Amino acid sequence: MLQKKEFSTEIAGKKLTIEISAMGEQANAAVLAKYGETVVLATAVMGRKDIDLDYLPLKVEYEERYYAAGKIGGSRFVRREGRASEEAVLAGRLIDRTIRPLFDHRMRRDVQVVVTVLQIDGENAPEFVGLLGASTALFISDIPWGGPVAGVQLAQFADGFKINPDQSSLAKHEHVFESFVSGSRDRINMIELGGLDAQEKDVVQGFTMAQEEINKMVAFQESIQKEIGKAKATVALAEPDAELKAAIQQYLSDKLEGAVYHPNKMEQQSAIGALKTELFLHIKTAFEDQGKPVNWKGADNMFEEEINDLVHKNVLESGKRPDGRRLDEVRALDAQVGLFSRVHGSAFFQRGNTQALAITTLGVPGSEQIIESMQSDEKRRFMLHYNFPPYSVGEVGNFRGPGRREIGHGNLARKSLERLIPSKEEFPYVIRVVSEIMSSNGSSSQATVVAAALSMMDAGVPLKKPAAGIAMGLMMSDVNHFKVLTDIQGPEDHHGDMDLKIAGTDDGITGMQMDVKVDGLTIEILAAAFEQAKQARIHILETVKATLPAPREKLSVFVPTIRQFKIDPSKIGTVIGPGGKMINGLIEKYGLAGIDIEEDGGVFVSGMELEKVEAAVAEIMGMTREFKVGDIVEGNIVKILEFGAIVDLGAGNDGMIHVSELQPGFVKNVEDVVKLGDFVRAKVIKVDNGKIGLSLKQMAQ
Repeated sequence: MLQKKEFSTEIAGKKLTIEISAMGEQANAAVLAKYGETVVLATAVMGRKDIDLDYLPLKVEYEERYYAAGKIGGSRFVRREGRASEEAVLAGRLIDRTIRPLFDHRMRRDVQVVVTVLQIDGENAPEFVGLLGASTALFISDIPWGGPVAGVQLAQFADGFKINPDQSSLAKHEHVFESFVSGSRDRINMIELGGLDAQEKDVVQGFTMAQEEINKMVAFQESIQKEIGKAKATVALAEPDAELKAAIQQYLSDKLEGAVYHPNKMEQQSAIGALKTELFLHIKTAFEDQGKPVNWKGADNMFEEEINDLVHKNVLESGKRPDGRRLDEVRALDAQVGLFSRVHGSAFFQRGNTQALAITTLGVPGSEQIIESMQSDEKRRFMLHYNFPPYSVGEVGNFRGPGRREIGHGNLARKSLERLIPSKEEFPYVIRVVSEIMSSNGSSSQATVVAAALSMMDAGVPLKKPAAGIAMGLMMSDVNHFKVLTDIQGPEDHHGDMDLKIAGTDDGITGMQMDVKVDGLTIEILAAAFEQAKQARIHILETVKATLPAPREKLSVFVPTIRQFKIDPSKIGTVIGPGGKMINGLIEKYGLAGIDIEEDGGVFVSGMELEKVEAAVAEIMGMTREFKVGDIVEGNIVKILEFGAIVDLGAGNDGMIHVSELQPGFVKNVEDVVKLGDFVRAKVIKVDNGKIGLSLKQMAQ
């Protein structure tokens, strides 16, 4: 039996347990983390030797297991987990972005953190448990690391804030925003947020509450480490060659600023590239010709460090940015809509050297995306896909489908817009937006938010209001000495200490994401960044509204027409027919794009020709019509019987006029009153188990 040691605390009124045993005993550390009935295994492993790389080789993997939810997943023929779901990719990124800044990036040992979800209860987010497990495993192991860290889910409801709300509560109750906030003691270093018009002051208040809970979990981990933690291993760090560094600094002392400070990215890249070439030729002459070896990877890193130091120094000391803008200034903006004649909606947005082309396609209800993951099976009506081709940064590269970065950026833009999408009842179309990044120099994800909003409005999607986004940066020497930068680009993005992306409307925040390269930020720094971002967002929205003040009133002629109505759910089988015969026959008969029927009786008929769509609607309504006594109906006589006549009421329905109801008085022969093919109007006098009795006689009364 496994010997184990348990440590417990309480977070948001629920028991949180960390269990250490011999499970995963060959890892540097392995822990089971439990919250409610959600359980994850987190392991941390460090390689045994240094690798010849110029970066820290850290890998973070988040492994979903369908058994955790009592499901058998995978394709019909391969019943096992395959490629990571979008949810798993985003959860892995969330953990990676929280723990990565706390490593010494001079380490050259490969480190791998694996979070495996073993059980979920449907109420407690496994990302919360996974991050805590990963942090604890790193912290108690011998792997050098500057943690611990922790994070919480945070939501603002009408009656206040809630830490780690149940997932069912989030689904059932309207909330202003939902967020995941993580960091170390008194510092926040990672944010994910989605909402509808969240106010900056409320977000700050919520994050202050979140920080208190993070601090509790940091203290909890410190108590565990004190009892069972291993001594940290001594790992060599990639230290710069002092002589090489001095030579580089001396050569660049009067040249670097002239290369870095340009208003245009292409000019800047060209100047920096030329200077690096000159520098390396100088080093080659100074060192190799004297028989001294040169670590060229180290030289490249030192060159980047010199740019980093220069950019920080000039911003902090004089507010000087590489392209000459003020600290709160947004680059030049341009926007266009309706670029292509046959697509349903299109928009192009440019901010400085960043360009996003967004194309909107409107589809019928049956074209929803089916999302299958460990946690949920759902249909997604609004899709936003982000592509970042290599030409957008002037490079040659491979096309291998979306990677973690593309999935993360697309998810951020989608999250920033999804609560502005009209309901299915208001606008029954499935909406897919694809953002093609044409050129990138700072925050293409936020350019995507703007382009996507304009593209949907161009397609006639009645958005609740337009949205825009901006990326904020930071240069700091410590938490008391910092400068917030609006609309970061180039060296500010690469060398800055924060990448904070905030999207929203005139009325508030709809999406947020933050990564940092430092240990973390105080609430005061975040509050300053939020307020500066608000002004930039409102400025960009002026361009959006000037380009297209409101969604177009008419859809493109290339968009299918959709008619929606409801039928009695008990009649769904009638419309579908045995083996789908009836519904498929209607689609073929009228040349429809589709007929979609929901469990509550909602019917969506779609096609390119309005007349055919309406004819199909009429037939379905006839098939499912509820006949009531007193209704007036009409149709042709299709059958003469000895005791009456059968009337075709359309859509497979018929009714019988008994001989006694043909006319007042005695009728000996039915054909004395009506004949085959006659068109008649009659009153419904009886409905009994689907049988309809009609009367001509009572029409005259």
